[in-house]
Amino acid sequence: MKKSVLFIINPISGGKKKLEFPAFATMHLDLDRFNADFVYTEWPTHANDLAIEAVENGMDIVVSVGGDGTINEVASALEGTDTIMGIIPFGSGNGLARSLNISLSNKKAVQILNNLHCRRIDSGILNERKFFNMAGMGFDAHISAKFAQLKNRGLKGYVHTALKEVSAYVPENYDLEIDGNHYEREAFMISIANSCQYGNNAYISPDAKLDDGLLDVCIIKPFPLVQFPVVGYHLFNKTVHTTSYVEIIKGKNIRINRKQGGMVHVDGEPIEMDKCIEIKVKPLSLAILN
Repeated sequence: MKKSVLFIINPISGGKKKLEFPAFATMHLDLDRFNADFVYTEWPTHANDLAIEAVENGMDIVVSVGGDGTINEVASALEGTDTIMGIIPFGSGNGLARSLNISLSNKKAVQILNNLHCRRIDSGILNERKFFNMAGMGFDAHISAKFAQLKNRGLKGYVHTALKEVSAYVPENYDLEIDGNHYEREAFMISIANSCQYGNNAYISPDAKLDDGLLDVCIIKPFPLVQFPVVGYHLFNKTVHTTSYVEIIKGKNIRINRKQGGMVHVDGEPIEMDKCIEIKVKPLSLAILN
């Protein structure tokens, strides 16, 4: 029997138009194997609403056509269900797609779906908000909030915003409990990595795996401003974890306390949260075509 597949398309992600995407996808999708429907999101969180409805209607596969934020909305609805997820990367960073080796070529990404090759990955939960690629607090959450306000997004906009904000940013003190072990750290930022990279091939935890039942707590320590380009170089060279500025602790159950509430991000989407952050991993809870 044919598989039912719904493509949920974010029309503005990555700053790329997608009006022709349904016709394009139909050209490269194996229509002997799929019955395909297409729908565009119309407001923030709409992708999540549509994916929940697809699960309730017994849809076999739901494909996110967008960036990591759209992926998060769709995956949050599919996680823990029998509905399988597909990804057509159309974002600014495409961190999860890159970590899954899903091609950034639209044609190849659609053709991946035809293989019906499925793997399961872990998911994370941060104060009841699900994430699948990366979550964090500190400077990257601060930049996520600034970045979300930009009209022209992408790597260039992200780098420009980071360079503009870094000189004024003040590191914070954090109390961490990771699988029962206690740590006190001053940090420029803390990233909770399910995958190995933020996006755009910036690797914060090159050894992180999506299916090991663990999250990598990446503590980026304060560093002299003059070292900012050097840290950036190591991120893109997959060696930042070997520097004295980064400490990585793997764990399943994580608690992070800071002196006051503030911004965090889940898969790049900024959210205001209280000072106490509870994080846990759900092993192999999401099925993805790749």
